[in-house]
Amino acid sequence: MNTPRYTQIFLLPGEHFTGDARHRISTLLGSCVSITLWHPQLRLGAMSHFLLPGSGAKHHQARSARYGADALALMMADLRMRGAEPTECEAKVFGGGVMFDGPEGPGNDIGRRNGESARAMLAEQHIRIVSESLFDAGHRRIVFTVGNGEVWVRHARPEAPRPKAARRPREELLR
Repeated sequence: MNTPRYTQIFLLPGEHFTGDARHRISTLLGSCVSITLWHPQLRLGAMSHFLLPGSGAKHHQARSARYGADALALMMADLRMRGAEPTECEAKVFGGGVMFDGPEGPGNDIGRRNGESARAMLAEQHIRIVSESLFDAGHRRIVFTVGNGEVWVRHARPEAPRPKAARRPREELLR
């Protein structure tokens, strides 16, 4: 049985990527958020890794994938250039984790603000969210296989100290 070979892409914070069935995109998230957009008929997809809600234009900067609104706009433009209408895509949203102990109150939880921002932006663009893994403490590793739209998630939550053999992060495959 032949195992498909993929071009592996790893996103750093503030990056996005658009590709086809030949690509597998991954990243590691804490309080940052990643949106995946997948067009099932064309087998095209895009993924972001943004740090902050809103747009860099509010800060007199050029469009930057560091900001959620800019990252989504860049992904949508890339998909349109390849013949995919973003409203026909399925979205999945990940991250927004609580990474630091401290006072959590209105405006202090950047992960929650990022996740809520992603939900609102996608609703505003009429892009349906089919799955999400948001909030809660810890980090997530995600792997998006563009050819079939699957996203593998490994959510490692901080725990009270236990013997190393007893620690196992939660893994799931979101279809």
